[in-house]
Amino acid sequence: MLRMTAAALAVLVAAPMAFAGTDYPLTLTSCGHEVTFDKAPESVVSIGQSTTEILYMLGLADKVAGTALWINPVLPEFAGVDAKVQRLADNAPSFESVLAKRPGLAVAAYEWMIGPEGVVGTREMFDDAGIPSWVMPTDCVGKNNSQGMDGARTVLFDTALLYQGIGELARIFDVAERGEALIADLKAREAAAIAQAQALNLPDDLSGVFWYSSADTQIDPYVAGVNAVPGWMLSKLGVRNVVTSDEEWPTVGWETIARANPTFIVAAEMNRRRFPADDIAVKRGFLSSDPVTSQMEAVKNDRILTLEAHAMDPSIRAIYGLESLSDALAGLGLSR
Repeated sequence: MLRMTAAALAVLVAAPMAFAGTDYPLTLTSCGHEVTFDKAPESVVSIGQSTTEILYMLGLADKVAGTALWINPVLPEFAGVDAKVQRLADNAPSFESVLAKRPGLAVAAYEWMIGPEGVVGTREMFDDAGIPSWVMPTDCVGKNNSQGMDGARTVLFDTALLYQGIGELARIFDVAERGEALIADLKAREAAAIAQAQALNLPDDLSGVFWYSSADTQIDPYVAGVNAVPGWMLSKLGVRNVVTSDEEWPTVGWETIARANPTFIVAAEMNRRRFPADDIAVKRGFLSSDPVTSQMEAVKNDRILTLEAHAMDPSIRAIYGLESLSDALAGLGLSR
């Protein structure tokens, strides 16, 4: 069951009078691609944990015909409904496996799944198959996906894009009132996390770095760029990101990171095992044993924080991640 604040519940209770149903045909522009719906889709394939959990939160689990691309376990409150949904792949599904479900809609969290170079398929491929496709605006607005492996953000990530995506999905499925209730709840939680950090009176020179993973522990790690979701978290909490690259997840040498001397390190925890360093135990072991990283103040003072990897992505989990980081800062004893 989705846990909502009183404000969110108030929106939901008032919904029958406050919200009109979706006026079809509905035309939206998704990452530069126009898509029209004559009615609410009867089924959907969701390629991305982010879009899948949004659909579940909107009460649309019964319409989800298949999912793919998972980083962490599903939110506990949705374990039961998720168990009834076919997982087409833990990573990228094949185009054929999506088509086999005959969905009324295919949604994706990232353009590298469905987009100009989509590993699942292009927008045109889905159009030709008669399946509308929709991609979260978090992955294309203010972002250049042709630069670097994960793209580059031209401006700092903004949760307004997340709320826009939730609202658009709710309109597509004619559940606008549920979308507004969910958005109200997330906005309240975001504001509370920021207020908590502001009340800590943290030092002005506080800095951090987010380590997602490494193709090998002996080479440069993938860390969060200045405009990525973790960069947004740090900026909201009054912390400087020691990484200045615009790339979403650039590789930066540990020697460079050590010279920047971040106050703390946030390490991603995930179920994925694409690389050895996906394992949080491997990350911690490396930081404590490597000649360079073991001498960093953050490591010496045990200021290594753990965060679910999916919370570092532009998803609902980003709000949860902001809350977790705000709580963790309160426990570090860094207040002035």
